[in-house]
Amino acid sequence: MSTDPETTPEATPPEAHPEASGTPGTHERPGAVSAEPETGPEPEPDEAEAGAQPGAESRAEAGAEGSSDPAGAGPEAGPEREPDEAEAGAQPEAGAQPEAGVSGGARGPGAEPSVSGRGGVGESPAGPDQAAAEDGPDPEAGAESGAEGSSGGAEAGPEPEADGAGAESGPGEAGAGAGSGEGAGAAGLSEAQAELAAQRVERERIARRKAEREHPVEAGGKLSGRAADLLAAVRAVESGAKAPALTFDEAPAPAPRPAVAPPQPRPQAPAPRTVGDVAAVRAVLARGGAPEALAGPAAEALGEDAAEQLAEDPWRLLAVAGVRPAQADGFAQALLGPAAGPADERRGAALLGWLLARAAERGHTALEAPVLEKALAQYGAPTPAETLEAAIGDGAVLVFHEPLGEPVAEGEEQPVRILVGLEEHALAEESLADGLARLAATFTAPADWSAAAAGPGAELVRAVAGAGLVTHTGGEAARAEPLALAAAARELGLRTVLAAHAPAPGTVAVADLLTGAAGPGRDPDGRFELDLLVVLDAPQLDVETAAALVESVPDGARLVLSGDPGVLGSAGPGRVFADVLAARAFPHVSSRTPDPGPLGELVSGIGIGELNQVDAPGKEVVIVPVRDAGEAVHRTVQLVADSVPRAFGVPAEAVRVITPGHGGPAGTRALNAALKERLNPGPGRFGGFDPGDRVVHVPAPGRALPARVVSADAEGLHLDAAGARVVVPKDRVESQVRHGWAVTAHQAVGSRWPAVVVVLPGDAAQALSRDWVYTAFGRAERHLSVVHGVDQALAHAVAQVPPKPRTTRLTGLLRALTAAQQEQQP
Repeated sequence: MSTDPETTPEATPPEAHPEASGTPGTHERPGAVSAEPETGPEPEPDEAEAGAQPGAESRAEAGAEGSSDPAGAGPEAGPEREPDEAEAGAQPEAGAQPEAGVSGGARGPGAEPSVSGRGGVGESPAGPDQAAAEDGPDPEAGAESGAEGSSGGAEAGPEPEADGAGAESGPGEAGAGAGSGEGAGAAGLSEAQAELAAQRVERERIARRKAEREHPVEAGGKLSGRAADLLAAVRAVESGAKAPALTFDEAPAPAPRPAVAPPQPRPQAPAPRTVGDVAAVRAVLARGGAPEALAGPAAEALGEDAAEQLAEDPWRLLAVAGVRPAQADGFAQALLGPAAGPADERRGAALLGWLLARAAERGHTALEAPVLEKALAQYGAPTPAETLEAAIGDGAVLVFHEPLGEPVAEGEEQPVRILVGLEEHALAEESLADGLARLAATFTAPADWSAAAAGPGAELVRAVAGAGLVTHTGGEAARAEPLALAAAARELGLRTVLAAHAPAPGTVAVADLLTGAAGPGRDPDGRFELDLLVVLDAPQLDVETAAALVESVPDGARLVLSGDPGVLGSAGPGRVFADVLAARAFPHVSSRTPDPGPLGELVSGIGIGELNQVDAPGKEVVIVPVRDAGEAVHRTVQLVADSVPRAFGVPAEAVRVITPGHGGPAGTRALNAALKERLNPGPGRFGGFDPGDRVVHVPAPGRALPARVVSADAEGLHLDAAGARVVVPKDRVESQVRHGWAVTAHQAVGSRWPAVVVVLPGDAAQALSRDWVYTAFGRAERHLSVVHGVDQALAHAVAQVPPKPRTTRLTGLLRALTAAQQEQQP
């Protein structure tokens, strides 16, 4: 690496470089990484919570993601839902009062809770460029203390841990799992199977109770049966006492699980609301002083009778993307008057669902009960335990009693933690676990592929020959091994499909495979007509996508999940690949192929927490020191437009800029504006775009497709996406298209470019984490320029800021199911 001004594009003289910065490529050796924790671990921009209360919503635009965009509110909210949102240092002070009635602006620590909506509900929810500086909990802050194995350590903070170190343990692991059920033994099932079946029966019972109940349970009202038992368990865990064993007293003995369960058709997108539906919702919103722009989204989110739902329960407005509790409180007060108060049971139920939905945006599929109670209290719920109790009784949320640690001796109490989650995520994880276990159990055709087991993928070929499900890990160079496997399988006559998160030669996009836009057809049972499915970029699978994918793989077929575990995780809830690896239930192949050259050496070191100085005789890695964000933008434009093309022969269109956040003086918005002015100036006649603009198309949350603007007409904006023509309707351009010369690391994951410029302005220091740096630096094939203004924060992030943990259940479910299968084997 070099900063030689004679040979390095736009490099500053050595004396301008920060001394002993720990940055690769300087004339000083930065390999000695400081072990001193400067500010505590601050992960990627979405969840910086070192020493913070669980739940601060405030977002620091300063160099971090800056994207406080509500989910679905804009193109940045898609692939960047979580981990690219800078919340460093934005958490409320300990003891801070919640902002129950404040809209938008953050309240001070001494502010009193209120349900007043003054100044709030009359304003639109946070838009793509609005910083949601709202006090209150991001509930995952405390929950992450219980996610084991995802990051190698939880963040500092006062969140209750509730013995969370066993996130990977699952229900039914020998002992006191909830719902072990009295009939399990009679049916010849293991406790794990009884647990899962009983939970399903319990959900059906709750649904029946909800249908029969004429009035909701009063907040704090006495519950009986299962709900009372669950509440007692929650309170026991909070107090440190032993939790009572929970049983599903109304659950009959479960029937054995069938060997094969054809997947049900995936639900179709909801039909557009009629004009009458939207008009009725608009009228209710107007009565409550809410903006009319919410009418369409509210009608879509709430479905039939949306107007009636809002009139009866104004807090249902929280189901609309971008609406925050303060705004819903103001809307409720305008509709209900003095009857709208923080203790209203309807408010508590809606707030609980909102907290869990926000946690899902940050990757969690469930949260620990004590964490949720603390978050409810910070949002002004006067009796959090009773609020949670009522939601459990109504079936608004599901509760899971998860054993922790190793099984205990007979007669001893198994440590547990109480997890609470939304039904859709719970069902997705259970469906995914069932599907993975099914593929492993129904594979009965081991084969001798020794003739095809040659070259770099030989070990992977041998593993796949004898198993229905195989996991494969490795860096960018290891992608050649799954490609070799696919080629060998096709030579053997197997119907083989390669699927990837981002478009790549010879692959099918996972989203297109599921929709049928590409890939094989489906058989009468709805499953893919294939023998082998190889999924690249497996860390980008969220639980719902993974469940749909696995449900579609036929019995007896082979599935390979391959990816680099060091990159940033999925945009949606779950940590599917990491959970499957942690379960250790399926054959695993780890590639031994190192990434080549100085770039490979640098990125490999980052993956193990070391920021090493590497020799780069061909200027493969260049450091460009800068003093401030303005200089960072200026140097970036010079590098993309002039220096890199001139020095390395890489055209400007083959250079991609990566920065930690959307907002801030050196975020994607500022960089794209400067790059457009230099590379493709124009008036932006088509919604801010001109023909030739490089853009990112976000057709759905979690998908960021590079494209180029071709033209625009009454039909919409015409894009060229890797040779395919795409038309984005006029009314969706603002929410689905953004300029794409500069992207965030989450939008770049899965893709690589000949040259990459990574921009690290000084205000991005708190946004950095090891997986962010690993992902950003690893996108370069030939050349990497680092516009460096974070001093020692880069080395600190690589050495001491591991990925943020996520609270999930998949590992425990897989362990329980595979253990049950082994018990049933003769």
